[in-house]
Amino acid sequence: MSNSDLEQTGYELHFEPLSDPRHDCAFPCDASGQVDMDRLGDSALHRYLYARAVIGKVFRYPSVRSRARR
Repeated sequence: MSNSDLEQTGYELHFEPLSDPRHDCAFPCDASGQVDMDRLGDSALHRYLYARAVIGKVFRYPSVRSRARR
C-alpha cells in the first residue's frame, strides 16, 4: 500500500498520552490499524516505534479513528 493509498483510507492509528493531551501522535493506517512502516519517513517511523514501545507508560493503547476527527 503506498503512502497516498494510506492517506486516502481515511484512518489513523492514534496514540493518546496518559498525561499531557498536547503530546498525542497519529499515523496513517488501514481500517484494521495496520501501519505500513516501510512508507513512513525516518522521523515518523522513529516516533511510531517509540509510541509503540511506551504503551502503558507514556501512551494509552492506540485506537483506530477516522482522519476526519482530527
